[in-house]
Amino acid sequence: MPQKEIFLKNCLLPGRLEAGCDEAGRGPLAGPVFAAAVILPEDFHHPLLNDSKKMSEKSRELLRPIIEKEAISWAVEEVSAEEIDSLNILWASVTGMQRAVRRLGVRPDFLLIDGNRFRPFDGYPYETVVHGDASFASIAAASVLAKTYRDEKMRQLAQKYPGYGWERNMGYPTPEHIKAIKELGFTPEHRRSFHPKELEPTLF
Repeated sequence: MPQKEIFLKNCLLPGRLEAGCDEAGRGPLAGPVFAAAVILPEDFHHPLLNDSKKMSEKSRELLRPIIEKEAISWAVEEVSAEEIDSLNILWASVTGMQRAVRRLGVRPDFLLIDGNRFRPFDGYPYETVVHGDASFASIAAASVLAKTYRDEKMRQLAQKYPGYGWERNMGYPTPEHIKAIKELGFTPEHRRSFHPKELEPTLF
């Protein structure tokens, strides 16, 4: 059965240079959170583009080089587990998006932020959009880049810290991952600021 095509908005206001911003990795127990900012041409369209969480890994990997090639500008940033513990995951995600915007080769006129929380910086006007990655092409593109770069990083970390299954669970609190923490302990890549209830006995 063919996949139903998703129709995303190309911009909030035509003729304005808008950067879509999103993150990946707010829910895992380990690894950095990744954030991306993407400025797309207003006529950009790809039938596979959607919220990265609703896309297959194959579709995300197929789209990543297309986005990187056709975007007016794009940038990806990571925020470490240590920074996440210091800032909390929400503001670590915001910090990552701000860093990504600052690395863009072209200064956007406006920012479209996935979610409902952000902080003003560098004089950028912005709008937060709940489920923005399923509404705007630029935010969806940012979600694809953030997700694919984070997954790539977690596969690398899985080789450095074997036994936790990060190449499969990407650091999320799966039964496999929680069992490994109980047996092997925490790594420097684990976030210490929040834990599922299953791990509470291991903290004392």
